[in-house]
Amino acid sequence: MKYDYLVVGAGLFGATFAYEAKKRGKSCLVIDKRDHIAGNVYTKEQAGINVHVYGAHIFHTSDKKIWEYINQFAEFNNYVNSPIAVYKDELYNLPFNMNTFSKMWNIRTPDEAKEIIEKQKAEYKIDEPQNLEEHALSLAGKDVYEKLIKGYTEKQWGRKCTELPAFIIKRLPMRFTYDNNYFNDRFQGIPMGGYTKIVEKMLDGIDTKTGEDFFDIKKTGALSDGTKVEYDRILFTGQIDEYFDSKFGPLEYRSVRFETEELDTDNYQGNAVVNYTEREVPYTRIIEHKHFEFGKQPKTIISREYSSEWKPGVEPYYPVNNDKNNALYEKYAAEAAKEGNVIFGGRLGQYKYYDMDKVLMAALECVDEEFGK
Repeated sequence: MKYDYLVVGAGLFGATFAYEAKKRGKSCLVIDKRDHIAGNVYTKEQAGINVHVYGAHIFHTSDKKIWEYINQFAEFNNYVNSPIAVYKDELYNLPFNMNTFSKMWNIRTPDEAKEIIEKQKAEYKIDEPQNLEEHALSLAGKDVYEKLIKGYTEKQWGRKCTELPAFIIKRLPMRFTYDNNYFNDRFQGIPMGGYTKIVEKMLDGIDTKTGEDFFDIKKTGALSDGTKVEYDRILFTGQIDEYFDSKFGPLEYRSVRFETEELDTDNYQGNAVVNYTEREVPYTRIIEHKHFEFGKQPKTIISREYSSEWKPGVEPYYPVNNDKNNALYEKYAAEAAKEGNVIFGGRLGQYKYYDMDKVLMAALECVDEEFGK
């Protein structure tokens, strides 16, 4: 079996590349070491509900071309991400908005909220924050930080906020309107029928094998069933440090563990995503999957999400992009540039956190570089 490309990883990046390569008359073999396609956006049906097996994925973008591109493969509903945060016996809307501030301080107007926040910020006099805690206090003051940021963030990253870089907190928007929409993007929604169907359509007519380890194929020149395979070029979306046998040392990642259960009730928490911001609660959030698609099934399925340190054999989710790891990645990137027949892509191949729309953008840029616009 001879192919133009061996695509390692059947997630969004690999599937998009393979789809575009096929349109250009190129042959691809797509492999994935998991027993399914779609990577971390994989959804499977259970009790009539599309379960986000690897955590909540809400597609959002401000790029009309990307929105139109993904809509080739699915019809999207009008789901709007409006998570809720629970701290002890208190419940708040996210992102930080006037509903949050009104509940927290018993106020009504933006001026009242701004006055309280400015007063709290002034108590710390932080002009150049050196870590996440200082940056959060300089942005939102003590109350918002201690109730809604500190515990959740320390659980998510497994480190004290004083040990985390300041830039992480920039992902949390704060606004002075009564608007619970977490994202500011123009386009947003969930694919009706789940994300797996998107990847299935992308890979339609392309040879795809799951349960296949790239490093075994590289060593033996064959699939697990003994079929010999040859290829001219490789698109690799796995861990870049693993590709180079961690010759400079391992990059750090965060991982996530899920406890999923089916419950004999039609509505467990009334919202798709509920964050638990208290440090003493071991999980970071509970996802109720049916609410992503406005489900009315008689039962429900929830997933408790636990953040954990990554170690070999565990699925890596988030790169830890601090100075140490970024410097280490640059060494691997320099090695990657020497690999004449290998393209590195995706969050693991490029050691970069990507939202789904950015995955598509990066994959399409990769296609342009490979084949020309």
